[in-house]
Amino acid sequence: MSLLFVALLPSQEIQDYATKIKQHFADRYNTRHALKSPPHITLQPPFEWADAHISIIEECLQAFTLTRSSLPVTLNGYGAFIPHVIYINVEKTPDLLALQSELMEHLENQLGIVDKSSKTRTFTPHMTVAFKDLKRKSFQTAWKEFERRELHFEFTADKLTLLIHKDKSWHIASEFFL
Repeated sequence: MSLLFVALLPSQEIQDYATKIKQHFADRYNTRHALKSPPHITLQPPFEWADAHISIIEECLQAFTLTRSSLPVTLNGYGAFIPHVIYINVEKTPDLLALQSELMEHLENQLGIVDKSSKTRTFTPHMTVAFKDLKRKSFQTAWKEFERRELHFEFTADKLTLLIHKDKSWHIASEFFL
């Protein structure tokens, strides 16, 4: 069994910028967990799946993307889920919200993949730069540093990415063009 999730990855330029922010958190606030995955916007949270059947998920994602188009994504400033998570804010657009909702519905209907917590809360698109191992006291200091910091990027999301957890970090398993 492997842990997998589906995400949008930004352009390499934005990934490099976000990774520098993650490294800043690691160096200044001793929070390294966010460095274990490439900068991303989660669409389908992590789920377990048999390694021998990953091709089934890939076929399902390929079928899903055949009827979808690329979409613009805007990153604007920072946000937080108090008391442990700081993230790059992703603007909630109708296209992005629809893509996420339709993807989760497709995976549930086709493969029975359900994230129970996503059923009870609204989707807040974000790109995490610090979480889990960010201590409450450090969170307060870090959030003061970042809550008003400016950031603005735009990119076209032109593929879904399936990520797999191996060797204590997340890696790209496959990509599916929109």
